Amino acid sequence: MESSSALLLLAFIAAVAFISRIINRKPPTKLKHPPGPKPWPIIGNMHLIGSIPHQSLHYLSQKYGELMLLKFGKFPVVVAASPEMAKQFLKIYDTSFASRPALAAGKYTSFNYSDLTWAPYGPYWRQARKIYLTEVLNAKAIKTYEHVRMEERRTFFSRLHSLSGKSIVLREQLCRYTLSTMSNVIFGRLVFDSHEAKGGNAVKLDELQAMLDDWFFFGGALNLGDWIPWLNYIDPQGYVKRMKALNRKFDRFYTSVFSHHLANRDPSAPKIPLDSLLGMPGDPNLDVKLTEENVKGLLMDLLAGGTDTSATTVEWAVHELLRHPHVYSKVKEEIDRVVGRNRWVEEEDFPQLTYLDAVIKESMRLHPLATFLAPHCAMEDINIAGYDISKGTMILVNTWSLGRDPKVWDNPEKFSPERFLVEDIDILGSNFALLPFGSGRRRCPGYKLGLKLVRSTLSNLVHGFNWRLPEGMTVKDVCMEELYGLTTRPKISLEIILEPSLPLHLY
Repeated sequence: MESSSALLLLAFIAAVAFISRIINRKPPTKLKHPPGPKPWPIIGNMHLIGSIPHQSLHYLSQKYGELMLLKFGKFPVVVAASPEMAKQFLKIYDTSFASRPALAAGKYTSFNYSDLTWAPYGPYWRQARKIYLTEVLNAKAIKTYEHVRMEERRTFFSRLHSLSGKSIVLREQLCRYTLSTMSNVIFGRLVFDSHEAKGGNAVKLDELQAMLDDWFFFGGALNLGDWIPWLNYIDPQGYVKRMKALNRKFDRFYTSVFSHHLANRDPSAPKIPLDSLLGMPGDPNLDVKLTEENVKGLLMDLLAGGTDTSATTVEWAVHELLRHPHVYSKVKEEIDRVVGRNRWVEEEDFPQLTYLDAVIKESMRLHPLATFLAPHCAMEDINIAGYDISKGTMILVNTWSLGRDPKVWDNPEKFSPERFLVEDIDILGSNFALLPFGSGRRRCPGYKLGLKLVRSTLSNLVHGFNWRLPEGMTVKDVCMEELYGLTTRPKISLEIILEPSLPLHLY
């Protein structure tokens, strides 16, 4: 009897506590999300993304605002479309958005997120960046590689001279030059000389270029399985299957290069990036132990970052110069005045070539290589500009929109290098209206080397050759449409005819 009474009393107390909790419970705080279009079931807003995603999101941002919320499948994606919103994510709250989303491209094309681009923020990424900045891409190292860049540049312009008077596809020539340059900087000349001749290399130069083209495509592709997880099992676009195949190709290539380099390395030769990185696995002084797979991932950054990006930057600038002959003439006049007609442009000449630099900046503004910066990921729940952003949200900074913001740029659709002569506008991450190399913790560490390649290539193309279009083409036929990828390039590659304009002995 006493036991039953006790049970009833406990039940009564529990019921009263439960009811009291319900009565006194505060309603959940309603989150204020950024504005955006209403998502559809399953696919979210993915039906609004066209073949040129940055343009699709640019026009949506004009409707919904500079900070916009979308759903890719069931996952939230926030788009920053103004310099002020970019600054929030890349500077003011940089530490909260320093990581990357775990997309298939990072897993399958960058050796399981081992490269600096896709690695999540943490001890591994911090150590990898330190290795880049102190061992591979410091000022001394870049100076050490200068003789390779000069030699490759001479070979490139000699080849163009041999093709003078003939119609050539400019992109093919630029990509071959930048890939050959970066390969020899990173791996040493043996990779595509004696190694290929002996049959020891896994791929030839042209094959490696095709692999890199695929790498850039998948890096920017919208893989449905990333956003609708159950589609991973069927891979409807075939992207994951192709990414895995591409990864196997790069794995064989790097394995072959490693074994050949270790077997043929000259201890007295200057140290190259491959030497630095191959010495990392097993280093007891590293906070995070590196594997051979990690080394392959880190090499991907160097190889990809210095090839397609540089070639495409020059390609867009050439397109604009052909469409604006008066600008081309002004660049040529400046170089003739500073350098003269009896030598090529050298890296020491760059500070005096202010109009050339303005042309490069203006081309980067209108034609950003990464029309979206590599995606960031919210590492915590946070409020930005009065809006709540949930942990795990992917952040896209639309640099194509930043370069066309009428609040920052007068007549933003016009190609006008003169705007950069009136005001010294930084391109290294402090001015959020122009971010060719990103900003904050995830800024590209190889920007100095990239700028040297772009400046030396474009300046000497202008200095060393007169340009004309093939018969039947006019400047109106120069393609300005875009082909989207991790880097965005002209949809139709330009055909051009080059004629030497310097004394013949220089070629």
